[in-house]
Amino acid sequence: MYYRQMGKIPHKRHTMFKKTDGTLYREQVMGTRGFSGTQSILYHYYMPTEVVKSGVSSSYLPEYEDQQSLIHRHFLTSNVLKSGDALTARQYILGNQDLLIGTAKVTEPMNSFYRNGDGDEMLFIHYGSGKLETMFGTITYQPGDYLVIPIGTIYKVIPNETEVTKILFIESFSQITTPKRYRNEYGQHLEHSPFCERDFRGPENLDAHDLKGEFEVFTKSRGAIHSHILGHHPFDVVGWDGYLYPWAFNIEDFEPITGRVHQPPPVHQTFEGNNFVVCSFVPRLFDYHPQAIPAPYYHSNVNSDELLYYVEGNFMSRKGVQLESITLHPSGIPHGPHPGKTESSIGKKETFELAVMIDTFHPLKVVKDASTLEDSAYMYSWAEKKE
Repeated sequence: MYYRQMGKIPHKRHTMFKKTDGTLYREQVMGTRGFSGTQSILYHYYMPTEVVKSGVSSSYLPEYEDQQSLIHRHFLTSNVLKSGDALTARQYILGNQDLLIGTAKVTEPMNSFYRNGDGDEMLFIHYGSGKLETMFGTITYQPGDYLVIPIGTIYKVIPNETEVTKILFIESFSQITTPKRYRNEYGQHLEHSPFCERDFRGPENLDAHDLKGEFEVFTKSRGAIHSHILGHHPFDVVGWDGYLYPWAFNIEDFEPITGRVHQPPPVHQTFEGNNFVVCSFVPRLFDYHPQAIPAPYYHSNVNSDELLYYVEGNFMSRKGVQLESITLHPSGIPHGPHPGKTESSIGKKETFELAVMIDTFHPLKVVKDASTLEDSAYMYSWAEKKE
């Protein structure tokens, strides 16, 4: 996001940096797009390449439905029975060649360590609190936080003992950033951006572990989860600096953009990756034209599938959806407010809804296991019933 420094680092990069016993700290350049993207430089007690055992643990790529109908779909993720730590509890719902989307009911801390070697991850915290422990330091999380974890970052999610943490997750195959149109040529967020740098939280503290032993790191890459046993604690970083590190942004810090008439979904955009965007629907004043219709107009998605995850409040254009629900409105057919919702929105001054929207520019495929969570009547919920 922007330059940050934590812990101890030498005056110049790529120069000797010695421990008190005279041996060298180990320098690691960690970056994206080879050496042309964002990067940070980390200094370890031990070599990050010190692996004493490795193997393939399991496949992680989900199986999709063989034939997917062109229909609107509704998944009740509150019915997911699976729970566990932030990796084993993941229930994939949808995906394509650019990203995987699902939810996780986290009831346990992670015992092993984990990193995604394919791309960035975004964890949206619906409810619950705890800690995201990483090689860059620790971020405490709370409801409404988006946690963005760069590719290759070793981490653990530690929920508070007395709470369950519900996560909507994105496993991206690319870097997740803020929209380019909100940044100037120097990378700083512009005045019309719905957020600024002070709204983003990096690691709060860096606790370097000078500890030898065997520590398992699961690495997700190339369609499988690989097991690497390191000969030292993975969080052995004494200092780092650069532009690549995990960060948090809370949905309540998104400042909505409103107008006299209904604003299109791009005004809610918060993040973007390769061929997808993430939007935040937050409490806001409605349109103020005297004849405005606050509910969205019916629209056909143009080359994009639209996914909504419902967080809080009553969504003004929907009925029959629950908190923790996911709806999918695919490209190729129109969608919009349920019967009566257009008329009932007229005259309303504000909304208190919270929702996360993910628009993808390649079609989303439904994971086979997700069919057990589906409200099969959703496609027909726009049919007005005869008296």
